[in-house]
Amino acid sequence: MVLPDPSGSQLLALELAARRNGTGVEPSALLGVWRLDQVWPKGSSVPSAFSGVLLRGVGARLEISAPAAGSEALQLCNAVNLGALELRFTGSGHLRGRRPLLEFSFERLELRLAGRLLLQRVLPQPQPRRLPFFALIARDPAGWLAARGRGGGLALWRWAGAAEP
Repeated sequence: MVLPDPSGSQLLALELAARRNGTGVEPSALLGVWRLDQVWPKGSSVPSAFSGVLLRGVGARLEISAPAAGSEALQLCNAVNLGALELRFTGSGHLRGRRPLLEFSFERLELRLAGRLLLQRVLPQPQPRRLPFFALIARDPAGWLAARGRGGGLALWRWAGAAEP
């Protein structure tokens, strides 16, 4: 059974509680493939219908997998598809603080066609104080994850399954 998504006002209330008390989200609760479902622009309590439809249409997803052997960093992949064409950003991330923040850095950009690598580029690393992040708001057992990005927008993802090893 799929439960309804939280409203913008519910997310804001959850965010306020997360700022005060933290979320208790552990790295293991983030592992898997998360399909982007809705986005709220900075300062809005109403999701952007156009952005949501567009991002769902290109299969926008965030894949989080366990750290590689000998590392504490989570492995992240942010990807979209246009038919058989896939654009992937891969890198690593860490949870920091009580709330917590999922700080990450993408190290590679890949372009694939039907699974075949067409292009791969190493990405420049941002300054440590300019790392992108998601401030985690809530991870619901019903299968959704909510966070606010560095740019101020809110995002809601739905769990889509286990990440590939």
